[in-house]
Amino acid sequence: MNTEVKKKEYTLEEIARHFETSVSALEHRIIICGGTGCIANGSLAVRDAIKEELEKAGKKAKVVLEGELDHPFNGTYLSKSGCQGFCQMGPLVRIEPEGIFYCRVKPEDAAEIVHTTLLSGEIVERLLYTDPATSKRCRKENDVPFYARQSRTVLRNYTIEPENIEEYISREGYFGIRKALLENTPEGICQLMIDSGLRGRGGGGFPTGLKWKFTLASPGPKKYVICNGDEGDPGAFMDRSVMEGNPHAVLEGMMIAGKAIGADEGVVYVRAEYPLAVERMRNAVADAEKYGLLGDNIFGTGFNFRIRIMEGAGAFVCGEETALIASVEGKRGMPMPKPPFPAQSGLYGKPTVINNVETLASVAYIVREGAEKYRSCGTEKSPGTKTFALTGHVANTGLIEVPFGTTLREIVYNIGGGVTDNAGKVTGEDFKSVQIGGPSGGCLIPDMLDLPLDFDSLKSVGAMVGSGGLVVMNKQTCMIKVARFFMQFTQNESCGKCVPCREGTRQMLALLDDIIEGRADASTLELLEETAKAVQLGSLCGLGKTAPNPVLSTLRYFRKEYEAHVFEKRCPAGECKALAFPKIDPVKCKGCTACAKQCPVGAISGEIKKPHKIDETKCIKCGACKATCRFKAIQ
Repeated sequence: MNTEVKKKEYTLEEIARHFETSVSALEHRIIICGGTGCIANGSLAVRDAIKEELEKAGKKAKVVLEGELDHPFNGTYLSKSGCQGFCQMGPLVRIEPEGIFYCRVKPEDAAEIVHTTLLSGEIVERLLYTDPATSKRCRKENDVPFYARQSRTVLRNYTIEPENIEEYISREGYFGIRKALLENTPEGICQLMIDSGLRGRGGGGFPTGLKWKFTLASPGPKKYVICNGDEGDPGAFMDRSVMEGNPHAVLEGMMIAGKAIGADEGVVYVRAEYPLAVERMRNAVADAEKYGLLGDNIFGTGFNFRIRIMEGAGAFVCGEETALIASVEGKRGMPMPKPPFPAQSGLYGKPTVINNVETLASVAYIVREGAEKYRSCGTEKSPGTKTFALTGHVANTGLIEVPFGTTLREIVYNIGGGVTDNAGKVTGEDFKSVQIGGPSGGCLIPDMLDLPLDFDSLKSVGAMVGSGGLVVMNKQTCMIKVARFFMQFTQNESCGKCVPCREGTRQMLALLDDIIEGRADASTLELLEETAKAVQLGSLCGLGKTAPNPVLSTLRYFRKEYEAHVFEKRCPAGECKALAFPKIDPVKCKGCTACAKQCPVGAISGEIKKPHKIDETKCIKCGACKATCRFKAIQ
């Protein structure tokens, strides 16, 4: 982009044509994934290595496009993108205009890519993705089932250079806010959001248009828009990826929200643990101001709007609206009773709209394309798409986007490529559960594989969409340890303001420890369930009210596993060390039969001078075998 010219002198259409002209003159464009995951795996080193190899071959190469208005660059442009989603296969490299898609690229592959593909027009076969189901090598991204089965709206611009505002504008960026300012009233924008059915993607699923309408109706000359980028769920990275990859979409959504409610100021609250997202959001604000798209009298309409970026201190509770507001005000992040709601009295006591990143990134699309088109995807009560962070025991981990109503089976087996065992091998019958919604969510079991994922269907089975984390678990997973993991997380993150959450989560954690360590009895399960329900009912904010969900859902669907721990002192998954059965090391076992002779229940069998085995269904874990073995073969 040309930083020497005042960008506000150009219309959006002129800026878009400028960028398109620049790109059309390129010999090649190489798009390297610049999301946090791929950068950590060396993607920028790959970019630099390819640039170096091109220059060695006498070819022109740039990593930044600027100054091309009068003299278009006709070499190779090596741009970075945000997260392209297929994290399992990163670093990812796309070569345009051929559309070649390479995965797991390393800096040492640069020379081969340059000489084989860029100079000779041939494919480096070993860098193509191989579909394990068909053994087919996928030359283009759309040939890869992981991508082909998705429907991307929020992530539709995932290959653009996130720090080039001109490329965002070339994809109809800021056309939405222009339309909102020139063709809509605040009431009309609120009604458009209501008609679209857009619901909050932060977890609650409250209708966005209604929230805006309530805030618009609140009296007062000063109002605020807050973008909640405090994504704290374990295993969740959707909002981070949107801010890193398409920051201008978030800013544009905030501006439209500002017009809808009568606000002139916005705050993006981002976790300090997301330094790349913070950097790119700040750069986006600076560029938007430089182009006259943020500031005073935007598009000559008299609408003023400014945005600042604030780093949060990493408290999970600050994902709750009132705690987030307290943090922005410089106070300790602790929730406040409602009412009043933020729409009535929010930041500095002024009416405030708070939406999460994904919600705001959907807004401009709705304004440009209309409510009917947005509703054409998803379900009647949950229109549109949802991004999910797919992790755990699944072949293809990464960031995905699918329409609401997509089944869990489609996500796990088709997009995710199937469930893996602990060695990483895909198995046909190893699916046990999916934890959805993080610490606030619940587990889904094999009977729910064909359940359409939307706000209402998940609520009916005791789970929730949450922010969009999907953690897949195989049959070697202990569900009590999973419940304990989330309980420990929420107990650590409790702000301590209310007794039910502060003390209740602590007691639930202690009870789960008793179960895992073999100290539990029949009363433990009863007390655990009672405590969970008390915390759910009595807590002040959403953190405490939803903290018991992983415990209650595992109690509901894996009761027999809990009972095995409590009554049989046995962990069916073999993960709880205190309840683990002794095992015989076949390498150390000499087949002396001493252990079999000492076993009081006949649980050990085997031939003389051959490794013996222990039948876990008979074993009472008395320790007699281990005490008898002279070869230390029993652990």
